[in-house]
Amino acid sequence: MKYLSVAVVILLLSLSGCASHKQSAYRQQGGIIIDKKGVDMAQYHRDLDECRAYAEQVPVAERAATSAAGGAVVGGVLGAIVGDSDTAKRGAGVGAVGGAVSGASSGYHEKQLIVKRCISGRGYRVLN
Repeated sequence: MKYLSVAVVILLLSLSGCASHKQSAYRQQGGIIIDKKGVDMAQYHRDLDECRAYAEQVPVAERAATSAAGGAVVGGVLGAIVGDSDTAKRGAGVGAVGGAVSGASSGYHEKQLIVKRCISGRGYRVLN
């Protein structure tokens, strides 16, 4: 059980580092690639900032928490089916971590889609 707890902590720290790196790269690059030919870049950056503001409405933390709770329930039930109470606890922990990662990833993906759709709707040609 001790090793599982250490592994979960290491996993969470690794994932938080990946998420912050992914988010900073997203911010630096705008998360999208556009065809810049004939584009007023000052106006593009204003439009991009407005589109990012729309994307900030996606509740990433709430999605992660909800998915973590669901993952904990499923993992706990599966652990109880195949083992004892310790297995159920471990299953719940693994399910919670997996659910949180899945929920956060889904939220960040939706944010990126919102920015791409918004910027495309403003007449920019999105390449990625």
